[in-house]
Amino acid sequence: MQVIFFTTLPFFALVLCGYLAAHRRIVPESAIGGLNAFVLFFALPCLLFQFGMNTPVLELLNLSVLAVYLTAAALVVFFTISMTLSRRVGMKDAAFGALVAAFPNTGFMGVPLLVALLGPTAAGPVICTLLADMVITSSVCLALAQTGQSTGQNLMHALMQSLRAAVSNPLPWSIAAGVALGVLQWTLPTSAMAVVNMLADAASPVALFTIGAVLWRSGASPTTPIQPSAHRDECERAVAMAQRASLGESVLVDPEASTMPSVWMQLSVEGAGSTSHDSRSSFFGAPKQWQSRVRVWRERWAAFTAGGVTTVVAIKLLLHPLLILLVGAIARGLGAPLTNSQLTVLALAAALPSASNVSLLVERNGADAGRVARIILGSTVLAVGSFTLIAWSFGAGLP
Repeated sequence: MQVIFFTTLPFFALVLCGYLAAHRRIVPESAIGGLNAFVLFFALPCLLFQFGMNTPVLELLNLSVLAVYLTAAALVVFFTISMTLSRRVGMKDAAFGALVAAFPNTGFMGVPLLVALLGPTAAGPVICTLLADMVITSSVCLALAQTGQSTGQNLMHALMQSLRAAVSNPLPWSIAAGVALGVLQWTLPTSAMAVVNMLADAASPVALFTIGAVLWRSGASPTTPIQPSAHRDECERAVAMAQRASLGESVLVDPEASTMPSVWMQLSVEGAGSTSHDSRSSFFGAPKQWQSRVRVWRERWAAFTAGGVTTVVAIKLLLHPLLILLVGAIARGLGAPLTNSQLTVLALAAALPSASNVSLLVERNGADAGRVARIILGSTVLAVGSFTLIAWSFGAGLP
């Protein structure tokens, strides 16, 4: 358990570093897009190019692995939609919620983390799941989301549009290029390969750091000011009257103000001097500050759990890996050539937090970006414990 925890902790610590750096404005918000572009178009393609070049093609396109993973993903997608679709959560938002429930963060986090835990043999199944999610799962969920728009679209037309968007992603092409060179047994020139290796080495730390910054940007929103209640208004008005009375000014007391008797009783007992700033803050300020903080945290928790956020997070971190194990056991019972190590990799990949790049798709398609950001943030925070426990139950990282 300790070995697994200390293996996974640095990965989540880098995510936290990125979040804090963006939150404290050490990394300006305008730079987050540049970091994301560097990872997506330079560093991560080079890392996947390396794995594609050094991994046998039959491991990258294993039909048994694809069948098990896609079956579980389809169950997750349709179960999540059925659990969250409501008057408040329309088809578009339900489809994107299903996408973050079925699409783990295998690109930015899964490949380096699972290879560190399970060794280089984990690269093939992980990349296989990544290809499945980028091309098939994303396309299906995007098609479902587009059919839920007010204009309405034919499902097949929407699916073709989603597939065209999927093939524009540079990650599958980098894997394909690496596989092509590996099959043909070609090698890049030494200087070119040195550039690829340098960018690949930067992929893991920069990608994890970027996840944290993207999570902060997705979840950052101005806090809604809390409107003072009538009781607070009367308390503040009473304090103002007390100040004027202490200066000898005439004050017309409002007989309908419910807080006036208690205020003037306090003044008559302690005298006019008791209306100093310190006594007023201790008498009025502390309860108001406490009530305000409680109200703020209550509203934040209500916003966080709105729209079935906690349900989707639970599906992502717990139900998804359980479905992988169930479907895998059924497939093996039917004679599918699925090894224990491959099933372990699939289950641990499914136990990863939601993919952070889904928030970009949500913003581009005009869905509820705040809801998806809360799902991604919640799954990332809770995965520190849940992923570690699941990996420990499989004995991952142990000699």
